[in-house]
Amino acid sequence: MGLKTFIIDFAELQTKDSLRLWVPFILPKSKYKYDKINNFLASCESGSRPKGGIREEDIGEAISLGGEQIGSDGNLNLAKVPYVSFEYYENSKKGKIKDNDILICKDGALTGKTCLVDFSKFPSKEVMINEHIFILRGNENINQTFLFYYTTTNLFQSQIKDLAYKKKAQPGLNTDHFKKIKIPLIPKLKQDQFVDQIEPIERKIKKLQTQIIEPQEIINNVFAREFKFDLERIEKEEQRKQFFVSSSLAFRNPNLRSSVRWHKIPSIQQTMYKNINCIKKLGDYVISTKNGWSPSCSKDDTLNLVFGVNCISKSGVIQFEDMKVSDQTCSNIESFFVQNNDLFVSRGNTIDLVALASVVENLPVEKDIIFPDLFIRLNIDETKLNKKYLAYLINSMIGRYYFKYSAKGKNQTMVKISSDELLNFYLPVPSTKLQEKIVFEIKTDLDKQEKYKKQVVIERNKISKIINNLLGLIP
Repeated sequence: MGLKTFIIDFAELQTKDSLRLWVPFILPKSKYKYDKINNFLASCESGSRPKGGIREEDIGEAISLGGEQIGSDGNLNLAKVPYVSFEYYENSKKGKIKDNDILICKDGALTGKTCLVDFSKFPSKEVMINEHIFILRGNENINQTFLFYYTTTNLFQSQIKDLAYKKKAQPGLNTDHFKKIKIPLIPKLKQDQFVDQIEPIERKIKKLQTQIIEPQEIINNVFAREFKFDLERIEKEEQRKQFFVSSSLAFRNPNLRSSVRWHKIPSIQQTMYKNINCIKKLGDYVISTKNGWSPSCSKDDTLNLVFGVNCISKSGVIQFEDMKVSDQTCSNIESFFVQNNDLFVSRGNTIDLVALASVVENLPVEKDIIFPDLFIRLNIDETKLNKKYLAYLINSMIGRYYFKYSAKGKNQTMVKISSDELLNFYLPVPSTKLQEKIVFEIKTDLDKQEKYKKQVVIERNKISKIINNLLGLIP
C-alpha cells in the first residue's frame, strides 16, 4: 500500500476544519479570481418532514423530495416519490421548491449530488424538500443554469469532499461550508453565452430522455402482457384499506400477522393470478440460501471488494459501482466470494427496494468480491426455474407487491426479509421455454434503453467539456 505524504505548516493547521490531518484540496490556478460561492446565493435552505415521517394516507398530496430522488445524471427521479399532507406543506416556512431551483444532498453517502428542478415534470406544484436536501438559488450576479453546471464540476465536487467527507461522522454539509467553497469570477455575459451554447445539446438530451423507460416499467409490461394482468383491478386491490379476516388467518401466515398490509398480499395475488394456472411456491425450487458477511471496510484497504446494497439493481443484473474494500478475513471467507451466475436478493432496504434481485454477469477478475450481510444468495434448481426469469419476476410488480407487504420492520425506511419470506413466495412458474421467451423480451427492451442512456452520457460529456473550458483552469 502506497504512503501519501503532505507537508503542512502547524501555524496553518488551525485554519483547517476539525483540526484534522489530511491532504487538503488545493484550488487549481485559474485565469479568473476566486470568490466565495455564498456571495452569489440569494438562498440556501433545507427542508423538513413531519414527526413520524411519511404517512401512507398522505399519498397524492404535497411531494416531499429526498436525496434518493436526485439522480446521478443531474435529473430528478420521480418514479417513486414520497408525500406529506397539504396542511404540513402550507404551514412549512422553508423548503418549498420553485422552478429552476438547484437541489443538493447535504448528508449521507449522497452528499454533494445535485440536480436542477424542472417543474414541467412534476404531477403537482406543491413540492418541498426534506431535511437531507439544500435548495440553492443564485442571486442577480450569477446565471442559475450556469450555477447548476458548476455544481457538477470536479472543481466544486472536490471542495465538497474536502469539507464534508473528511471527518469521523457520516459526510455532511452545513450552510457555513458555502462560505468556504470557491467559484471562479466568470463574467455574467460569458455565463449567459455558455447557457446559450449548451441549449441545443440540452434539447437533444431531453429528446433522448423521452425515449428512456424505467427498467421496472419494461419488466412489468412484459409480465402483464404474458400473463394477461388486469392492471386496473390490481391497483384497486392495492388501494383497499379494509379486509375481513376469517378463520384462515394462519393460512400462509406463520407469524400470525393481522395487519391490513399483510392481508393485502392474498387479495392482490388472487386478482393478479386470475388467468394463470402455473402458480408454485418458490421454496419448491430453492436448493439452499445463504446470508452474506459484512467485514469492516476502510478507504485504505486493498484486499477484497465488498458489494454495497445499491449493486443490486432494478434491471436484474448486478452493478459493480457501489463497492467498498476490506482487508478483514475469516476462516470461511471463500464461501462469501461472488461467482458468475450467482443470484442475490437484498435482505434489507427501504420498503420499495427491499428484496430486489440481480444475477451476476461478467464478474471482474482483479479482486475477489464479498457479498454482505444484507444480501441473500439463492441457489435454485435451474432445470425448472431460470435465474434471470426469477430475478425479473421478483423485480416486477409480482414480487414488489408481495415483498412490500410481507417485509418486517416498524420503521418503513428500513425493513427486512428473511429466507422464510422468500421460500413462501408464490409465483408463476411456466415452462422453461416460456421463461426463456420472457427473459429474451425483457433483455431486448432493456438493451435498447442502454443505447439511449449511453447517447445521453455522450451529450452530457460535451457539456462538461464546455464548462471545464469556461472555468479557465491553468494546468
